[in-house]
Amino acid sequence: MAPRHFSFVSPSPLPKARSYMPVVTPGDVLPAEPGFLRGHGTMVRQDGALIATVAGTVERVNKLVCVRPLRSRYSGEVGDVVVCRIIEVGQKRWKVDVNGRQDGVVMLSSINLPGGEQRRRTAEDQLNMRQFYVEHDLLSAEVQAFFQDGSMSLHTRSLKYGKLQDGVLVVVNPSLVKRLTQHFHRFKFGVDVIFAMNGYLWVSAGPEGETEQLADGQGMLNDVGIGDTESSDRSAPRPPTREQREKICRVRNALVALDTTALAVSPSTVATVYTASLQFAVKDMLLPHVISTIIAPAMAPWPELTTQAAAAARIQHHDCE
Repeated sequence: MAPRHFSFVSPSPLPKARSYMPVVTPGDVLPAEPGFLRGHGTMVRQDGALIATVAGTVERVNKLVCVRPLRSRYSGEVGDVVVCRIIEVGQKRWKVDVNGRQDGVVMLSSINLPGGEQRRRTAEDQLNMRQFYVEHDLLSAEVQAFFQDGSMSLHTRSLKYGKLQDGVLVVVNPSLVKRLTQHFHRFKFGVDVIFAMNGYLWVSAGPEGETEQLADGQGMLNDVGIGDTESSDRSAPRPPTREQREKICRVRNALVALDTTALAVSPSTVATVYTASLQFAVKDMLLPHVISTIIAPAMAPWPELTTQAAAAARIQHHDCE
């Protein structure tokens, strides 16, 4: 009887299941158990089926079924840091654009008076409202409360909030901005960024080589003009140099690249894309093949998304043309 020979073969690795979030489009039927509760982004058809009314991801909380849209206006929560623009000066209030479904309001009683004076607002203060803010001024503020009609009330009663100047406003999708413990961030390469939750990001020049984490944004007062004091009460900010302008533009293009490829906007991703872009000129950062290169390090935990992001960049570039 011939001897038998055995060969030991290592078992083939099982394919790893990729995590994914199913995306629904308007009209898709959503599976739901009996007694479900209809949430935002859904409606009940005549035959009793639950269908989606927006394109987005399905979220379930017990029996509540809702669809979170992929792109939507900023809804806001109390305590959010926002950047807004004055669009109208009214009676005892400023109406501001917060990138939301409705305009926000900054009351005269919700700002700091010149010199930090603490007193009741008078009729003279109401007549001098344009000495504080005028149309098209940019402010950093905090969501204080919501009115009955859903509009939000903002306040700037802190030295870290107030008028912004000598910087660049970058608009991104609000859903991409990560909630942080500190939304005023100073990068080591000398650029300050306000990561506002409403998608209006403010980029300005700052001292190079300082700490990246700012305590309540105090270090940015003279750089972005934060605070409601008059210019005579604080040192006038110096205009940025050519080198600082180039760094601001590079950070701006890094934010646009993250928004184009639908990646999370946070200090870590911005710093990663900024470092990867140093091998390219600032004017070339938004070319489709360059975007796919500079965002690759920011997508290291999800390598399978690189080709999808590159395709999204090409589509965005084609639409712009």
